[in-house]
Amino acid sequence: MTIEEVQNEIIEEFAMFEDWEERYQYMIDLGKDLPLIEEKYKTDDNIIKGCQSKVWVHANMQDDKINFTADSDAIITKGIIAILIRAFSNQHPKDILEANTDFIDKIGLKEHLSPTRANGLVSMIKQLKLYAIAYQTQLN
Repeated sequence: MTIEEVQNEIIEEFAMFEDWEERYQYMIDLGKDLPLIEEKYKTDDNIIKGCQSKVWVHANMQDDKINFTADSDAIITKGIIAILIRAFSNQHPKDILEANTDFIDKIGLKEHLSPTRANGLVSMIKQLKLYAIAYQTQLN
């Protein structure tokens, strides 16, 4: 699936819920299915700066596609990074760099986060794109 197809799937899933309490619960459930980072990668180098909670992200490239793993010490944050990883993992670096993140607004996530969590969301997206830049540079 392309990034846009995955994002549209996420939008459709969030539209099934009637209120934000249900959406938060869904995000928590998504966090439980997060591709977990190996303990050896839970280092300060892999912590996303700008997040209120601790969020670790690791990336590796296989067959010209980036695979992300992550973890967080907070359940909502774990759900947020799970959504982002679902959208951007197993994709070519160039596609990640060119992808927009409008789906975040379409599911209403940013407006339902505290200011510090919203800043953390931006930091998470930025970090995933930085990994994509690094891997795209290796491909060039």
